[in-house]
Amino acid sequence: MKVYEDGSLRLFWVGPLGPFANNAYVVADAEAGEAIIVDMPSGSEEVLGVMGGLRVKGILITHTHHDHWLGYDVVKGATGAPVYCHPAEPFLPRERVDIFLEDGQEIGVGGHRIRVLHTPGHTPGSCCFLIGRYLISGDTLFPGGPGRTNTPQDLQQIIASITQKLYVLPEDILVLPGHGDPTTIGQSKAEYAVFASRPHPPDLCGDVLWESS
Repeated sequence: MKVYEDGSLRLFWVGPLGPFANNAYVVADAEAGEAIIVDMPSGSEEVLGVMGGLRVKGILITHTHHDHWLGYDVVKGATGAPVYCHPAEPFLPRERVDIFLEDGQEIGVGGHRIRVLHTPGHTPGSCCFLIGRYLISGDTLFPGGPGRTNTPQDLQQIIASITQKLYVLPEDILVLPGHGDPTTIGQSKAEYAVFASRPHPPDLCGDVLWESS
């Protein structure tokens, strides 16, 4: 676990968790005693362990591939907090979603605001969450490249999401992905420039790396 602090903001990076080495995050206002959980993979008992006396206001899901919500019953059962998810997501039963996310929506946690960025491509309803100088990117953006895509059309969509929604953010924004280590917007943009400088086959998709694909 690692904790990032910025004034009253506390952002807990908890992971890797479970068989798929997922990351989960807790966004908290230490002064207000409020928190938001982002993703609930297998092993989320460890997420609950960082709560202390924090009141959980909500649970945000970046996307609904099952590894990101295998801990649903554990987290929902312990907190009773509403679960937020984008309505385009196909893999979580609708009755398990309490509130649907909208692009540009802001969710308060104490004195801080979490901005929802709808970034389709990896899945139709994939979302990233911007909190101050931190971006929780789910499986949309990783160090070295985008999340896995199933079709060339999905790859073009995720590239559009990244370039139009994420690369317009300040370069020092820290990108916290759904698996693995962080990167920055500036580093990722530099890697993407290599990818964009050369041609690619029209059927390119799958596991793409900016500097070697």
